[in-house]
Amino acid sequence: MTTAFFTDRYELTMLEAALRSGRAEAPAVFEVFTRRLPDRRPWGVFAGLGRLVEAIEEFRFGPEELAWLEENSIVTAPTLEWLSKYRFSGQLYAYREGELYAAGSPVLTVEGTFAETVLLETLVLSVLNFDSAVATAARLITCAAGDRPVIEMGSRRVDPSSAVAAARAAYVAGFASTSNLEAGRRYGIPTAGTASHAFVLAYPGEKEAFAAQVSAFGPGTTLLVDTYDIAQGISHAVEVAGRELGAVRIDSGDLGREAARARALLDAAGAKNARLVVTGDLDAHTIAALGAAPVDAYGVGANVVTGMGVPTAGFVYKLVAIGEPGQPASSALRPVAKLSAGKRSYGGRKWAWRALLDGPPGRSEPGAPAAGGPVWADVVTTSPEAPVPGARPLQVRVLDAGEVVHRPSLEEVRAFCAQVVHEVGGENPLFVDRR
Repeated sequence: MTTAFFTDRYELTMLEAALRSGRAEAPAVFEVFTRRLPDRRPWGVFAGLGRLVEAIEEFRFGPEELAWLEENSIVTAPTLEWLSKYRFSGQLYAYREGELYAAGSPVLTVEGTFAETVLLETLVLSVLNFDSAVATAARLITCAAGDRPVIEMGSRRVDPSSAVAAARAAYVAGFASTSNLEAGRRYGIPTAGTASHAFVLAYPGEKEAFAAQVSAFGPGTTLLVDTYDIAQGISHAVEVAGRELGAVRIDSGDLGREAARARALLDAAGAKNARLVVTGDLDAHTIAALGAAPVDAYGVGANVVTGMGVPTAGFVYKLVAIGEPGQPASSALRPVAKLSAGKRSYGGRKWAWRALLDGPPGRSEPGAPAAGGPVWADVVTTSPEAPVPGARPLQVRVLDAGEVVHRPSLEEVRAFCAQVVHEVGGENPLFVDRR
């Protein structure tokens, strides 16, 4: 399947005009960054790079796409001919997937001719904005959950293809599993699932429903106990599955109070090893509030796939340097920048680094070391030289002359994300700037 039409018409409008004017082959540099992050979030989680690389590889205009463009008079014959041979042949540098990013940091740099780089704008932004918003929400949630695993359960809240992408991004950021089977098949993410209230309601009584599930999956299954009355549901679950009951799920009510009551009832009935899973409109804040409750795992849906109320990461794709047609790409290019009010950009190709810097004097955040000590900071420069000793470069080369040179496994990306979060902020670096 081609991704060539996962774009906006104005990409082809610009291409047509650039080809006609002779500007198409000018060497160009585009950067992706966000202008701002939500309040009290100094970092976001960069995700979607693996998906983006695959999408760029599949960005091809075949006979069907070219015929549609011709029939609808989108571009002229010379541009159709150019598109028929399109293969991205430039350079792509990016933050490693799973890395934390700050506002203004160039998470992606695309180098090539103006024509081949301008075509990628919508594809790049649609992948990175969605995946990074989900991954950031997921990391907030997993940090709040601590050692308790979180299941991604948001497939019914977004488009089917977005649901698969969301499951992947959540897994990168630390979710333990997903309910989405396509994500399990495509990416090897562990899958999990119990049963809905409809299953319980389909039987004459709760006990009959539980008996059917236990007969099919054994006593180690997870039984949904809040269809009618939670205390009665737990009693029926233990009666049917015995002391080897695997887990119960509660999806409604005051989850903190119900979890404490459920734990006491399970222990009193001898099912001391039964795990307690809670679901129901959970987010990082509600999970943090359940920290003292005897919960073993969480299931989160809408508030991870919709980015905890942040619809995208706010990334933009901006031209920062341009040359003249025929000019070697290795030579110095002319910096360019927008001056629009509220949307100003900064010209020139940039490099990003992470370094420990001396913190400013003043009062510390609660629980943080004394102010004035070292703080992690992203430093953006217009030179490839390290700005301070020990600074870590944040970008890696991903595509070289259009060929993929960086393709880590999903497990490697997931492990890297956990490593970076620990390096920068410990328990939860996404809410406040940890020192």
